[in-house]
Amino acid sequence: MSPDALSRALNGSRQFSSIELARVADYLSADLHWLITGVPDPNRLTVAARHTVDFETWERNVPGRVADEQTIQDIALAYRQAYRDPVDLHPLPRTVEEVRLALGDEFVRPFADRIEQRLEIGVVRVAELSTAYSFIVGGRRVIAIPATGNWFHENFSLAHELGHLVLGHHDENLTEDVSHRHEEAAQDFAAQLLLPVDEVKEVSWDMMSDAQLADIVWRWGVSTKALAQRLANLFSSVPSPVGRWAASPTQRLLRRHLAIDPHDDEITRRMDEASSRRFPLDLREAHLNGIAAGILGKGTLAWMLGIAPDGLDVDAPDIPEVGSDDLALALGL
Repeated sequence: MSPDALSRALNGSRQFSSIELARVADYLSADLHWLITGVPDPNRLTVAARHTVDFETWERNVPGRVADEQTIQDIALAYRQAYRDPVDLHPLPRTVEEVRLALGDEFVRPFADRIEQRLEIGVVRVAELSTAYSFIVGGRRVIAIPATGNWFHENFSLAHELGHLVLGHHDENLTEDVSHRHEEAAQDFAAQLLLPVDEVKEVSWDMMSDAQLADIVWRWGVSTKALAQRLANLFSSVPSPVGRWAASPTQRLLRRHLAIDPHDDEITRRMDEASSRRFPLDLREAHLNGIAAGILGKGTLAWMLGIAPDGLDVDAPDIPEVGSDDLALALGL
């Protein structure tokens, strides 16, 4: 823009053109909706992800972020299609203690269901993701996790992303330093949620048998490695009964020492659930209603269910065939 044009636009004697506003937003790395209206775009997508940590350099990153982008956008599209009108964010509990109270007793086993039912946060599980994410789309909070079959890792990922949402970590254009502090805070939130100090300190760790350790790991829904890290942070050392198993797969401890019904393999069932594709029921119902009303196609719902659209048998209005003569008449040809 010429200095004169910019001056007149700033003092109100001329308007910015659409392309000028777009270029200004791009130059300032600003949201165009905010630049025009003064309020954030209600349909914008703000994302937080669970980082991996290099314990030698303590650097944090999300190596699969670029590859995960399309899946994140697909999940967001499913929400935008189902819910056309943005909603105001409802308040969440503000502390770990309030979250535990809201989730209720023994929340770890039905963790995803409790998050949806008690906190109104949608939980999505798909195999296409490399790590866990949380985001806000149209005023609706969502946690998306990879389907790996690793249920104790899934629990920590759910707790971690829940921490991001409760602590309000979904601002855009964060500096690397702030992003790292958010990651540490979310990880601490997850540790406090799954392994609260009072409960951890009540246990006689040094006198524990392998069977008792397996029972605790099962009930608390964490891995032996995560438990060892938590104990090291709280006690500056890892009790030997836990240390013996910290480097081994958690499943080995459970298979050898957890007392379970031989006719009901709960360990395998938990693995199956953690590897299953999952989308919130209300989201799927909204798509079914949209398909029945003729305002949505079957493609997105079929993708959510992991099947081909042609194989999806749902209620949909009949689409009449239109001949070439009718089409020409409608177009005035």
